[in-house]
Amino acid sequence: MVTSPPFAYDATAVRPSWAALPVGMRAAIEDRLGSPVVTARTAGAGFTSGFAAVLTTAAGERVFVKAARSADQRHLCDWYAHEALVTAALPAAVRAPRPLWPLATADWFVLCAEAVEGRTPSLPWSRPELAATLDTWATAAAALADPPAALLDLNLPSLSAMVAEEFGGWRWIAEGRLTLPPWAERARPRLPALAELESQAPAAVTTTGPALTHCDLRLDNVIIDHTGAAWLCDWNWLCHGPAWFDTAVLLITAYADGLDADALWSTHPTSAGAPEGALDAALAAMSGYFLTRSAAPPNDAAPLVRAHQRWHGEVALSWLAARQGWKI
Repeated sequence: MVTSPPFAYDATAVRPSWAALPVGMRAAIEDRLGSPVVTARTAGAGFTSGFAAVLTTAAGERVFVKAARSADQRHLCDWYAHEALVTAALPAAVRAPRPLWPLATADWFVLCAEAVEGRTPSLPWSRPELAATLDTWATAAAALADPPAALLDLNLPSLSAMVAEEFGGWRWIAEGRLTLPPWAERARPRLPALAELESQAPAAVTTTGPALTHCDLRLDNVIIDHTGAAWLCDWNWLCHGPAWFDTAVLLITAYADGLDADALWSTHPTSAGAPEGALDAALAAMSGYFLTRSAAPPNDAAPLVRAHQRWHGEVALSWLAARQGWKI
């Protein structure tokens, strides 16, 4: 299968520009930076409406700044504050931008982090960029298998509980709690099998040790720098769970490009020790999650998120069908 998303992953966000921020907020950020901002390059990737841009100061410093309003973006303020704690505590082996400072006012929360000179990987994947991303993730996953105390002290959630609570799309359709989206009608004959596979996902991602996983390893959370190395961003959803789950999430886009996603998954270090049937259970859970979410009303703050969810869900379903030998 070869299919492309109906949008570019580096141009999904609708964000305010630097000039659109209140004068007082800009002044507070510049005061903290110690120099006026002379250029601002707004981030195009992502599915939130918060301010996000690479800022360059008159002194030549380059930083990445996120900002959100407490009045109507409280959830983003909370996410950015949590991300600051997580990224500050990541092991040194994890290639991720580190926080420099937070700034909280009565109306805004700002997170300033290291700026990585690079870009979102493009689709179709180039093999070197995909290999670099998988290598960076393998190194990060190994470091997070025995996380430092500073991360454990954050009392991070469990992937198993998250999957049990939120990834039940096929079961909820089978129970009549949700309606099968018209674009997923081809899956109706396989609904019992999909619901059964999906029900196995919480157990498949259950871990007994302290290992942590990114939990949102999408293509648009990756930056390829000028050397070809991959950086992993947006660590807000870090949780206790197996790293192979994130490998599967990332490889949905590789499958869409016609690459041998099964071979890439089975040979990646994170898949070692994965339970039998784990990948199929994860694909069932992800396809049900994405396809049911894609049927939700449009999101003005992220106009392309429903298209992203639908495309991801359709590709995950196609990958699962190919593995199961289904014709759908």
